[in-house]
Amino acid sequence: MSRTWLITGASSGIGRILTERLLQRGDRVAATIRRPRALDHLSALYGERLWVGTLDVTDSKAVRDVIDRAFAALNRIDVVVSNAGYGVLGAAEEASDEQVHDIIHTNLVGSIALIRAALPHMRAQGGGRILQLSSEGGQIAYPGFSLYHATKWGIEGFVEAVAQKVDPFGIKFTLVQPGPTGTGFAAGLVRPAPMRVYDSTPAGEVRRGITSGAFAITGDAAKVVDRMIEMVDRDEAPLRLTLGASAFGSIRSALTRRIEALDAQRAIAHSVEAAA
Repeated sequence: MSRTWLITGASSGIGRILTERLLQRGDRVAATIRRPRALDHLSALYGERLWVGTLDVTDSKAVRDVIDRAFAALNRIDVVVSNAGYGVLGAAEEASDEQVHDIIHTNLVGSIALIRAALPHMRAQGGGRILQLSSEGGQIAYPGFSLYHATKWGIEGFVEAVAQKVDPFGIKFTLVQPGPTGTGFAAGLVRPAPMRVYDSTPAGEVRRGITSGAFAITGDAAKVVDRMIEMVDRDEAPLRLTLGASAFGSIRSALTRRIEALDAQRAIAHSVEAAA
């Protein structure tokens, strides 16, 4: 059964591969991009099955306008994929105020705006799917990626809450959590000017690993896309879809440590209960 999808950040990485895969198999795609004409080749190949909108997700009014136009043009959109985003590599105090503002307004506020804009349309049509691209970084944290993690942990909390509210309307969410994957993410990192004081810290080690290429990128972006499509085709809707052996191991270890730390605080946690 063919579906209609809306994908943000469709000009590169997972968004581009997903757009191409879906068009190749006969689905319709509403793709949003920041650079006009970035999908001209696909438009020439697929004609009316590809609807393209230019969008900067940091502009919440533009998000609403583009989503409204896409639903009006295509009548129904079955799956919305919130994919636009990037990372900042550096210690927290190295980033400028502008860099802090920009990543939060792209990765977090932009994703929230997209979801809020799509929900009324999905309620009106009787349901749908929203896939929010997170990462293993929505459950674990690397030194040097504090701002990126702030946005991913933030959007995971938002989605987990909203998913409960809209489930009665037939709207299902999945947080997609790839591990390190070959998408060009590292090449697109914003890199604040480094402070020498961090050179010998874990943040400095991560920076050197990313810069030198020593940080292992083991995930296959095409396979990530395949698993996303297969999940939708099977009509499965796990709240979280973890993809990659590295992501699975890292998240499992982090959750285990958190449970152990929580269990160790059982007595003190119970000690603040009001007397009966």
